[in-house]
Amino acid sequence: MTSATSTTARPVPKKTRKQTRGTAASLWEASPLTYVGLIVSIVISAFPVIWSFIVASRDNSEINTIPPPLTPGPNFGTNVQRLLDNEDAAFLIGLTNSFIVSGIITLSVVLFSSLAGFAFAKLRFRGGNALLLIIILTMMIPVQLGIIPLYLLMVKLGWTGTLQAVIAPFLVKGFGVFMMRQYTISAVPDELIEAARVDGCSTWRVYWNVVLPAVRPAAAVLGLLTFMESWNEFLWPYIVLDNNTPTVQYSLKILASGYYQTDYAMIFTGTSLALVPLIMIFIVFGKQIIGGIMEGSVKA
Repeated sequence: MTSATSTTARPVPKKTRKQTRGTAASLWEASPLTYVGLIVSIVISAFPVIWSFIVASRDNSEINTIPPPLTPGPNFGTNVQRLLDNEDAAFLIGLTNSFIVSGIITLSVVLFSSLAGFAFAKLRFRGGNALLLIIILTMMIPVQLGIIPLYLLMVKLGWTGTLQAVIAPFLVKGFGVFMMRQYTISAVPDELIEAARVDGCSTWRVYWNVVLPAVRPAAAVLGLLTFMESWNEFLWPYIVLDNNTPTVQYSLKILASGYYQTDYAMIFTGTSLALVPLIMIFIVFGKQIIGGIMEGSVKA
């Protein structure tokens, strides 16, 4: 008869707090391969922009050389002057019109989307879910399906060839309403609104003094996306506008439709000047926009 020997389990040594922090920090350390991937991604993303400025500073005879030039040339000022002197393209008018159209649409979308998002997120009213469902359904319909009836409406209103035709249809967007509604739900506590009600605030004052400051990061991101979309819009302005009231994309189209030969230097000069406002927006508001995106991702 054999006797069973009892063995005592040894206690597993616990990791110290410093070791735990070191393990967690090592998970977030970037490897050399990560830096290589980031550098390659930056080069690929920035190359079209850099190439536009390089071609814009060269002469047409130099663009077609093999190998192509990879450094800026001395003709950027000359190409800009030729671009501004081109009466058919009316590039300066197109640039001004795009500023007007994109600015009005951006302000309107941010204002109405934050208002509607606040209403759907924090106010209780009959038919709210049905209206929200209709707004979501509008996001699923391609814009191209509504071009013909929208153009007929512009003709009946007499707005063809005017900036109202490219502004009015885009003053409110379903994506903006849905985005601001989702952000307002997580960014504005119900207790904060109730406290404002107790202090005697009206619904408008609750929106202006409580909700709007809280959703400012999301509003900045929505404003950037809306401005870029309006600035780069080509199809609808091309259909409803004419040479007397072009936008910047319409002007670039006129530059590209040369009768005898394509002036690539002038086209890329216009493209480079059209990129400048977007780059300036990223430089000025980039920190706030990235902060808004990161804040939204943390809250999600």
